[in-house]
Amino acid sequence: MRPKVVAVVGPTASGKTKMAIELAHELNGEIISADSRLVYKGFNIAAAKPTIEEREGIPHYMMDIVEPEFDYSVGNYYDEAKKIIFDIISRGKMPIVAGGTGLYIRILLEHYNLPRVEANYELRSELEEKDKEELLKELEELDGKTYERMRDANKRRIVRAIEVIRTLNKPISQIELEKEPEFEVDWRMPVLTSRQDLYDKINRRVDVMIENGLVEETQYLLKKHGRIKNFVDTIGYREILSYLDGEYSLEDAAEKLKQHTRNYAKRQLTWFRQNPKLEVNI
Repeated sequence: MRPKVVAVVGPTASGKTKMAIELAHELNGEIISADSRLVYKGFNIAAAKPTIEEREGIPHYMMDIVEPEFDYSVGNYYDEAKKIIFDIISRGKMPIVAGGTGLYIRILLEHYNLPRVEANYELRSELEEKDKEELLKELEELDGKTYERMRDANKRRIVRAIEVIRTLNKPISQIELEKEPEFEVDWRMPVLTSRQDLYDKINRRVDVMIENGLVEETQYLLKKHGRIKNFVDTIGYREILSYLDGEYSLEDAAEKLKQHTRNYAKRQLTWFRQNPKLEVNI
């Protein structure tokens, strides 16, 4: 029998953290974050990182691992999270993977294999100078099947797909992307009553983030790290930087942040609809 893991997934602001902590108390569990921004030290308010108080004494892993200068890949995540899962099991506890980064969850818990390709920063720099439409056109020429699957992906994922294809000199659609799942997964998702209810929660969360010091956190990280990619590409910091640069009023920056977060939630829901064991009804 495969080792058992509980997975709590869903879009941002849906209540994953609360559900995971409740399950950890109930099942004698420990929580492994599956959020691509929580790995970075200092990414607290914008990333909705649970505070020590909010964790209620439950151990949390895969948070505050590296400085944001480090480009933490899905491969890094898979290697570390897998080791932590087996460590938790060895101590007689239940691993609970909780988060909303679909790729992290898919590679760790589903039947998808991971092409091992090291980052080529020179190529990435070249590709990132192009706009999304140019990148999609190149991806279509290189790998039509992957293009169809990634037409709505963000620019960063499209760049990575082209990087993999060029490095391996082979379309991703021709690479063995499936494997036997390594874990028996008990899939959980917070109840989502309606799309509008989720959007209302997102809007309220943004207001609370600003009240809790999102502007000050952004100023601190800007001073400490400068305009590094992982910082300026993160929803929350990106919009507040526009406010600090005088492009928007704080009110307008907050509205942009709400809009971008709602768009991100829609993309997350698209990921989770592809999992037949999850019922996504909004």
